[in-house]
Amino acid sequence: MKLLNIMSTAALGIVLALPAGAQDYKLKLHHFLSERAPAHSKMLVPWAERVEELSGGAVDIEVYPAMTLGGRPPELVQQARDGVVDLVWTLNGYTSGLFPRSEVFELANVYVNDPVATNLAMREMFEAELAQEYEGLEVMFLHVHAGNGFQMVDKEVRAPADLAGLRLRTPSRTGAWVIEALGATPVAMPVPDLPQALAKGVIDGALIPWEIIPPLRLQEQTDFQIEGAAKERMGTSVFQVSMTKATWDSLPETVQAAFREASNEDWLREVGELWRGTDEFGINMAVEAGNTHVVLTEAETAVMLEATTGVVDRWIEEVSAKGIDGAGLVEAARAAIARHAQ
Repeated sequence: MKLLNIMSTAALGIVLALPAGAQDYKLKLHHFLSERAPAHSKMLVPWAERVEELSGGAVDIEVYPAMTLGGRPPELVQQARDGVVDLVWTLNGYTSGLFPRSEVFELANVYVNDPVATNLAMREMFEAELAQEYEGLEVMFLHVHAGNGFQMVDKEVRAPADLAGLRLRTPSRTGAWVIEALGATPVAMPVPDLPQALAKGVIDGALIPWEIIPPLRLQEQTDFQIEGAAKERMGTSVFQVSMTKATWDSLPETVQAAFREASNEDWLREVGELWRGTDEFGINMAVEAGNTHVVLTEAETAVMLEATTGVVDRWIEEVSAKGIDGAGLVEAARAAIARHAQ
């Protein structure tokens, strides 16, 4: 994932010189959410269309939602590495511990509430700090969602004590650490399994953003959505759109350039704004359905975040044991996010 912004070919009045047989670049993009999810309709499909347009029609990307090509969500990374599919969109947290450096951006007290700034920070740090984790893949772009809030059944949460003994779905191991730090029990599961788990009482709630409410109809399974003051969240999740390295290496430079331009800084800003907007749409749907949107006071937010400060230390200790400079990554990530803050 190069950090160079390739200027728009349209703006420069340039038509890409495509090789003979260029119409044969037909690629499959596989992901785990339904076609109703904003990630599919508002991000992945438009991105694929940008690539197709910028390539002058050289590329044809078919987007396959809801694991329709087979397998389970945690298998998507390996599907890309093995060349089972050409492209995947997946949640890094589904393959726990596989992308430890990238996890720094998921941490509560590192991620604040700015997906745009975080997307750009990951881009800035990618080549020097993160790229080595993505062996066998060519990363098109990384992004985060608006952040994890609490979606609860029959339980209003305003302090760590309110979570004691409850079982909450976690999106990742860093999310699990947040849940544990707040006194609850984490339960790992892919997000498509969440509605049934809530309906059957397997879990009491979830640590998850609001944008997932409409596609999973979570307003029907939950009663409370809880977030901190000024949209402060308990960390976030990192996602990737990546291509099989062998597929990438087989593409001519002109086609590679189309992928790079479609994934540039302007696109990452758009993605961050998109996820913030879909989050607002989701919480509004829940409120209209009769759910209670709890916004913690600044004092309540400070108490919740203070309870999770040990998560950063736990992560630093965990990755440092693998020879990774965890403390340095935390410092660098916070500084990069601050530089790109709006």
